[in-house]
Amino acid sequence: MILAIDSSTQWVGIAIFDGNLIRYEKIWKTSRRHTVELSPAIATAFTESETSPDNLTAVSIAVGPGSFTSLRIGLAVAKGFALAQHIPIVAVPSLDILANAIPAEDKPLICTLRAGRGRLAAQAYRNEHNQWISEGGPFVTTAEELESAIIEPTIICGELDPEEKQIIARRWRNALIADPPYNMRRPSVLAYLAVKKLEAGEISASASIAPIYLRTVKNVDH
Repeated sequence: MILAIDSSTQWVGIAIFDGNLIRYEKIWKTSRRHTVELSPAIATAFTESETSPDNLTAVSIAVGPGSFTSLRIGLAVAKGFALAQHIPIVAVPSLDILANAIPAEDKPLICTLRAGRGRLAAQAYRNEHNQWISEGGPFVTTAEELESAIIEPTIICGELDPEEKQIIARRWRNALIADPPYNMRRPSVLAYLAVKKLEAGEISASASIAPIYLRTVKNVDH
């Protein structure tokens, strides 16, 4: 049983996955209330899924990029469960959650999330053996910069406001903005990715897991 926690931005998500079925999933928008909302929401998840922390075999956490405070809160909660239940913790980059919810195509993909002050944190992906593989590292950009950098048909997904979508859509032949269901990070996808990482033996010691803070992500040309 895996508990997945994504507190990367104002959009928060939790899921419980038993390896076969998604037993519970919830996504909600918070106004900087991660500290007071996250733990009660997890308690509700256990109740409504008729499970308990004792049933957990691992916990998965989205490690960013994202908000400094919200990432820290989510990671603290995840580490608390891992230590209390003596279970492994699996770290997953937040933008990988978006990428893995989109069917792989022979076009490049760019995933985004809010970075504050009109900026976006983004990650580029390519299709390799019918799977999205990240290219380079995450970078900070704006809708204007992203629009000017798109030179071939490219799928764009993630947290974009209506104005940003209009700006990027100027490249109407090349900017292929994903449909709304693909623009939200799903904690169920995070849980599924954690299972795959566990099967591959990709487990880190709790003490070594650190968030990818936006201040550590540099602007790069793409």
